[in-house]
Amino acid sequence: MQSTTQRRSKQPEAAGRQRRFIFLLLNNFTMLSFAGAIEPLRIANRVLGREAYSWRLAGEGGLEAVCSNGAAFKLDMGLEEITRDDTVLVCGGIDVQDATTKPVLNWLRREARRGVSVGGLCTGAYTVARAGLLDGKRATIHWENQDSFLEEFEDVKLTKSVFVMDGNRMSTAGGTASIDLMLKIIAADHGEDVANTVADQLIYSSIRTDQDTQRLSIPTRIGVRHPKLSQVIQMMEANIEDPISPAQLATDVGMSTRQLERLFRRYLNRSPKRYYMELRLSKARNLLMQTDMSVINVALACGFASPSHFSKCYRAHYQTTPYRERGTQGAPSPRLSI
Repeated sequence: MQSTTQRRSKQPEAAGRQRRFIFLLLNNFTMLSFAGAIEPLRIANRVLGREAYSWRLAGEGGLEAVCSNGAAFKLDMGLEEITRDDTVLVCGGIDVQDATTKPVLNWLRREARRGVSVGGLCTGAYTVARAGLLDGKRATIHWENQDSFLEEFEDVKLTKSVFVMDGNRMSTAGGTASIDLMLKIIAADHGEDVANTVADQLIYSSIRTDQDTQRLSIPTRIGVRHPKLSQVIQMMEANIEDPISPAQLATDVGMSTRQLERLFRRYLNRSPKRYYMELRLSKARNLLMQTDMSVINVALACGFASPSHFSKCYRAHYQTTPYRERGTQGAPSPRLSI
């Protein structure tokens, strides 16, 4: 019988062959997600003592791609045919709608038909979904873009995971999530010991799995550790389109409405109603800035039965109307703050 160490160190079939990644760099891609994907491959080669992984940088035009921090990368290729054994990782960032051009979509569809594995890093999942390659698949995207993604791609099973692998489709939430995805791939190809060594080289002490969620816990986000308060906020976040009354929220956690009011006043300096309203308006602002949904549909998606009431609440909170908000942003595009 094999020991645990022997099982962990056993090298799969990929151990003796080279695997190639094609990084499709979209305009304004996020450098952190790209670096988090390519560096584990470089280090894995060093750990293994051979070129187990290779990569090429691709992009529309085949000359240069500029990331969101202004750094420019020389490309190795344009939208040319690749081999079916390659893995394409679409690197997205801000203004991903503008960067998702027809030539890019056609190239992804063509290569996917030939059996190529395709993934999206950061908002690259949006581009992969636009190509129709995530229909019926599980996927993830940065939490800031989840609302708009859900509205646009109903056939995608969106999760809040750090990364997702579903067959030959992959996606990450952005930021350092690329590291976790690549460590998962390296472990599958060459064993967990190699992946752990790569993580040590990266000073990456806590490897996340596809079961880990991307956002901080509610207590960490609000700076308060109170189980009933966290439970109520979780219910609020899960019921934006059909808001639950404060009285019902209180009943659901075994409190009176007055006790719930005192709890919110003490820890968050606002009423439950006010806090709930701010959550709904925050989602509304994301939808206005990231989608082409009508203002009326945005209002309905955020639990407002009346467009006039929505506009009044929005103006009181953001000092502008929903219509002006959209006008100042120009063409709506999913954006990231990282």
